[in-house]
Amino acid sequence: MGVFVDVVTIFPSYFEVLDLSLLGKARRDGALELTVHDLRDFTNDRHRTVDETPYGGGPGMLMQPGPWGAALDHVRASRGADDPLLVVPSPAGERFTQRLAEAWAAENWLVFACGRYEGIDTRVAEDAAARFRVREVSLGDYVLNGGEVAALAVIEAVGRLLPGVVGNEDSLTDESHVDGLLEAPAYTKPAGWRGRAVPEVLLSGHHGAIARWRRDASLRRTAGVRPDLIEHLEPGQLDARDLEVLRESGWTVADGRFRPTPGPVAD
Repeated sequence: MGVFVDVVTIFPSYFEVLDLSLLGKARRDGALELTVHDLRDFTNDRHRTVDETPYGGGPGMLMQPGPWGAALDHVRASRGADDPLLVVPSPAGERFTQRLAEAWAAENWLVFACGRYEGIDTRVAEDAAARFRVREVSLGDYVLNGGEVAALAVIEAVGRLLPGVVGNEDSLTDESHVDGLLEAPAYTKPAGWRGRAVPEVLLSGHHGAIARWRRDASLRRTAGVRPDLIEHLEPGQLDARDLEVLRESGWTVADGRFRPTPGPVAD
């Protein structure tokens, strides 16, 4: 039996894309069991209302607690599995990372609450904490129109880590963020294209030299594009060549942490 995934949303058709590609195969093979619930099925008025104006004023509409409470009660009672994790996409949540994806791939049951408008009444998450482990997560420092896109991203990031979903599982260990760095640039045939050549070392067949080139390129790319990731590396876990590349890229070790190398002081 694979992982159970329940999604509550006002746009169930958003999740039809999960029938495609590797996650579609995972669903057909039973590695991922997905059920999508329409929040409007849990309303009790003829207009199927899920939103209202916020107390205290302000722009936009807020999702009401009534339909959400009923929907989450239904989901919680629908399976015999214990201790579900309720994921609430929100720009106010913690940042979703590869580490979280790896941890959640070991879960038995994930439930996603996809808000819309200005979000969900705060009491919904507070109430759900009695029946779920609740985690609010954000894909990044920006705002989406709703939680569906974020839920899709999280489901794909988690789903591809489930056993047997990705055919070549070695590819899961050789990609960005797995070891705290960005992946090195990648090339395929032809060796020359529009005046641009593949680095000679990648054509050499020398596996040690290729691994070292990729490591150096990964360090340089991370230092240039995501310096915040360099700050979280542990100097003691890097070899002498790693430290040399980072020094060349403008990083030094101070007080046991990586710091940008100070520039010259202006007169």
